[in-house]
Amino acid sequence: MERMAWKRAVVLVLDSVGIGALPDASRYGDEGSNTVGNTARAVGGLKVPHLNGLGLGRLVAGPGLEAVPEPLASYGRMAERAPGKDTTTGHWEMMGCTLDRPLPTYPDGFPPEVIEPFEQAIGRKVLGNRAASGTEIIQELGDEHVRTGRPIVYTSADSVFQVAAHEDVIPPGELYRICAVAREQLRGEHAVGRVIARPFLGPFDEEGPGGRRRVFRRTDNRRDFSLAPPRPTLLDRLSEQGLAVRAVGKISDIFAGRGITRSVHAHGNQAVLETTLDLLLHAQEPGLIFANCVDFDMLWGHRNDARGYAGGLEEVDRFLPRLLDALAPDDRLILTADHGCDPTTPSTDHSREYVPLLWHAPGRPGLALGTRQTFADLGATLADGFGLGPSDEGTSFLPELPGEER
Repeated sequence: MERMAWKRAVVLVLDSVGIGALPDASRYGDEGSNTVGNTARAVGGLKVPHLNGLGLGRLVAGPGLEAVPEPLASYGRMAERAPGKDTTTGHWEMMGCTLDRPLPTYPDGFPPEVIEPFEQAIGRKVLGNRAASGTEIIQELGDEHVRTGRPIVYTSADSVFQVAAHEDVIPPGELYRICAVAREQLRGEHAVGRVIARPFLGPFDEEGPGGRRRVFRRTDNRRDFSLAPPRPTLLDRLSEQGLAVRAVGKISDIFAGRGITRSVHAHGNQAVLETTLDLLLHAQEPGLIFANCVDFDMLWGHRNDARGYAGGLEEVDRFLPRLLDALAPDDRLILTADHGCDPTTPSTDHSREYVPLLWHAPGRPGLALGTRQTFADLGATLADGFGLGPSDEGTSFLPELPGEER
């Protein structure tokens, strides 16, 4: 291993925070998508001075997005090379494992050759079996599920097989076992990116615009059973060289635990940010801290909640000074995303978008990194700076970064 250009790097993925439609977005029905820009316009402006200070306003236009003259980070945007627009594909490509074909999706539900062996293996018939919003399908089928004990199976525009169950009907441990069965069965042409356990509770009485209603609510006991990357990623290379790879949030699930030396399953953006800060302050071993802020996608993007999305961006912005202050001179902080999920479009699905690339090195000026042709450029640059040598995928922009010398 060569000399390292830095000691620790923090990659903070703002899940679904896209910054404009990719040239091929029309193939995915995503023309005009721009998660950050459209959100800013929908709410009449964003208050994100620290994100602007890093260079976000130089990458995307909208009310409150200011192109500051001297950003504190090197700034650019990245295009996804792999087909698709899902979480797994985006994260894998960032870490140097680009798929050449999309993971399978099931807009019409799962075929008999998938559902029938699954039902036989778990000894239960299922409900649902269609593409649906997770929050909506449990309202629709929750009572029938409680009455019959049949798990609710559904999917989305992503490559996912999701199983929802009431915690008092199918306890989380049993639901995890059921999902592990699905993960084992979903191979070959049906190898979906993730099998997701979705426990819920209720019904609860809730006041809303239409008056009082009974609702079921998902709990924090979600668990993902992911397909393992088909090839080694940067995480494998780092851990094999004895460097720490600390995963925060759902990162470990996305990579099926591969190459990760420590995982903290923090729930929600605030917990992910606090955990990332704690690792910066107390985990001094060289290596990577890799974190995912999922609320943008899960709570606001998929629910077309532009105001909630804007509030989430402003929440991260308010937290940013604490992260920046915790960085040592030989630390790096990188903010990026894995796809879009524009809350202002009719679709509730992910959107095919460019993602931001904000690379902060304490005390060093930022510069323009342009448009990177693949997310893998990020992984290639990290590999280069950690002294691992060239990567099979992506182009390192280390030589473009001011003062980054090994």
